Amino acid sequence: MTSTNDIRRSFLDYFAAEGHAKVPSAPLVPQNDPTLMFVNAGMVPFKNVFTGLETRPYSTATSAQKCVRAGGKHNDLDNVGYTARHHTFFEMMGNFSFGDYFKERAISLAWKLVTGEWGISPDKLTVTVYHTDDEAFDLWKKIAGLPESRIIRIATKDNFWVMGENGPCGPCSEIFYDHGDHIPGGPPGSPDEDGDRFVEIWNLVFMQFVQEANEIIGNLPNPSIDTGMGLERVAAVMQGVHDNYDIDLFKALIAESGELTHTATTGVNQASHRVIADHLRCSGFLVADGVLPANEGRGYVLRRIMRRAMRHAHLLGAKDPLMHRLVPALVKEMGGAYPELVRAQSLIEATLLQEETRFRQTLDKGLKLLDEATVGMTAGDTLPGETAFKLYDTYGFPYDLTEDALRVQNLSVDRAGFDAAMAEQKRAARAAWKGSGDKASEELWFDLAEEKGGTEFIGYSAEEGEGEVIAIVKDGARVDSATAGDTVDIVTNQTPFYAESGGQIGDAGAMTNDKLRAFVEDTQKHVGRVWSHRTVIEAGEVKVGDSVRLDVDHERRGAIRSSHSATHLLHAALRDRLGTHVAQKGSLVAPDRLRFDFSQPTAIEPSSLADIEGDVNAYIRQNDTVETRLMTPDEAIQEGAMALFGEKYGDEVRVVSMGRRGGDNAPIYSLELCGGTHVGATGDIGLFKVVSEGAVSSGVRRIEALTGEAARRWFADRDEKLRETAAVLKASPDEVPARVAALVDERKRLERELAEAKKALALGGGHAEAAGPEQVGGAGFLAQVVEGLDPKGLRGAVDEMKARVGSGVAMLVAVNDGRASVAVGVTDDLAGKRNAVELVQRAVAALGGKGGGGRPDMAQGGGPDGAKADDAIAAVRATLEEAAVAA
Repeated sequence: MTSTNDIRRSFLDYFAAEGHAKVPSAPLVPQNDPTLMFVNAGMVPFKNVFTGLETRPYSTATSAQKCVRAGGKHNDLDNVGYTARHHTFFEMMGNFSFGDYFKERAISLAWKLVTGEWGISPDKLTVTVYHTDDEAFDLWKKIAGLPESRIIRIATKDNFWVMGENGPCGPCSEIFYDHGDHIPGGPPGSPDEDGDRFVEIWNLVFMQFVQEANEIIGNLPNPSIDTGMGLERVAAVMQGVHDNYDIDLFKALIAESGELTHTATTGVNQASHRVIADHLRCSGFLVADGVLPANEGRGYVLRRIMRRAMRHAHLLGAKDPLMHRLVPALVKEMGGAYPELVRAQSLIEATLLQEETRFRQTLDKGLKLLDEATVGMTAGDTLPGETAFKLYDTYGFPYDLTEDALRVQNLSVDRAGFDAAMAEQKRAARAAWKGSGDKASEELWFDLAEEKGGTEFIGYSAEEGEGEVIAIVKDGARVDSATAGDTVDIVTNQTPFYAESGGQIGDAGAMTNDKLRAFVEDTQKHVGRVWSHRTVIEAGEVKVGDSVRLDVDHERRGAIRSSHSATHLLHAALRDRLGTHVAQKGSLVAPDRLRFDFSQPTAIEPSSLADIEGDVNAYIRQNDTVETRLMTPDEAIQEGAMALFGEKYGDEVRVVSMGRRGGDNAPIYSLELCGGTHVGATGDIGLFKVVSEGAVSSGVRRIEALTGEAARRWFADRDEKLRETAAVLKASPDEVPARVAALVDERKRLERELAEAKKALALGGGHAEAAGPEQVGGAGFLAQVVEGLDPKGLRGAVDEMKARVGSGVAMLVAVNDGRASVAVGVTDDLAGKRNAVELVQRAVAALGGKGGGGRPDMAQGGGPDGAKADDAIAAVRATLEEAAVAA
């Protein structure tokens, strides 16, 4: 049997031997298409190459691309676990030609691999071509020797690929594998084509035409090839199984799920184990690529996937969180091909554990509500959409989870009603969803990059220089010049200005020449290689072709460098103190502060935070040289450099190291892939001070800190406040803590004495009725109103008053800030005859309040109108008299 890993490796090696560049899988978060939530096909990372907006140093390539289809137009989530070939996460292997070879070689390469290298019987293969593609039809006959009966012409859009309304398009040719007549279904194009017997394993796309507004207008200047082969499908073929979930990779994950849940993996449990295995892969890879559970956007889709798997774990009877315990099995199966899984393993485990723990707290409540809502419903009935929305809104149940839960009862959900109830939330989510930001409108910058080339950044070694103006952009369009008062984006062929990237904000400074004075307020990077200076023209004019002097704001850049280097030290300190699950989730590197977001499920204890701050300052004092080296990404990661999940790296990366864990030859403390600017030595940072730590979102914490002069000013400000406090206390700054503690103790003592005095006043005099108990309704009655007595002391005071009464009722009303609190006590000998709760409720009503409670012998309450304290006493007196009359 050929393993899934062997198949992936042999595919890539085969095309590499045929001259194709091996291109690593891009992250699942698209880097070049804001219309996509996730990369959903192998060609997505090459989209701009096919359209001509981007060039690569190779004309043919091969890749095994991670893909997710679980949201938006390409959503397979509902079918996952119940069919043989639906997945949320899958691998798309492909070979690509960017104007190099075309149909004949593409077909020849495919046939040679499938039947020659892999040994799949030609008798099992059928191909399709677009119905007018005679060239492909003839090539299949010539190269593969297939009979015409097994080269099927398809007239539908299934065999014609388009990138969109405008752009490249062309016919497809698909290769199908026949699993045998023991499986229902017919060949493509037949009435039974939807059966499972004939399975598409490879799609060859021949990019041949150009279309505008969905109409073909001509031929592509450079016809290209894009192919896609589902790894899971071809693995099933080569391993002699029909079902994707029976391949070695899935069998291993499903076996682990069965082992941990102590359940059979077939029969009624089969779908649940399959859902868990599939969703484990999807969740693990999304987290590894920087996506965390959230309530909108990509994070919401991830949460839906996680919770669907977690519900199936619940159905299997798992009493404790399960998903995180399956991660080692996932890493074992796929970590060799995707090292990001290995690097992110601890984060994946922590994220799954936290999410499942939270979900289990609400799952039982939601399922109970669902059971109640379906009482009396029979097979074929429909659950109202409003109920499904309540499950979502109140218990966090995604719609598809509700639908999935009802599937086993043959019940459906009113989707229209659910959508109506969700309309506002969906509008908010769409508004918040920005995809890849302004990349949607970057065609101008792509054109400029292809026409003029990229901007050369010289700012690592210089903060001033000269450049030639190669473009001016105003209001989204290129112009030839700009004059005083204009705000424009100016592109030069080289610049010392750092463009915003990796959390570091863009440089500011001056742009000048003999006829120009301008202020650069920000610098941005487009399409990875074009720097634009957001420039306010203060005097004169600038034209395309002019030479200009570029001067970075030196002081501002220095402060930014300090913040950025301190951020690296902070990242290392967090991983040292908290664990390797800590990964950067966002940052801001500014001249006046730094902000660092990182994966961490719980708050950091103050003592740990102090240790982290101390570690950073220790390495600052070490004053170690900050070194930068250029490496390939693989070399850098092999040396231990931290790469940010989801970041796109080129063939060469800058690796920044700082700090030593001991002597000169000791291990490096911080080693990261980074394109930012840094100090020359850690001592240049000067000082580091954490000013806040808190939560940003589920599983993500944020630290804000100051460095250098900003940190010094922070300490100076605190010192000044300390000195002011010392002056008020007439003490030295060193004596302030002890003096404040003494004052606090003194205040507590005085408060106790005051409370005792007020209590004594309440019990010993100060009111006409305090002289002694009176007889009311045949029982003693002692009542008192007192100002300022703490309500907490009422019951104790009333207990002492009961002793003075002997036999009867004691009552105390305390007035504070216009409000009144009242307590009533009944002596033991009147038990069953007088009820303190009833009496206090009458008093509370007289005070304008409601309620009051306690025991029959002691009750307490309060009301808003302290001016009616005497009325409260009168109400209790009247109640006692009424009771006597009734008796």
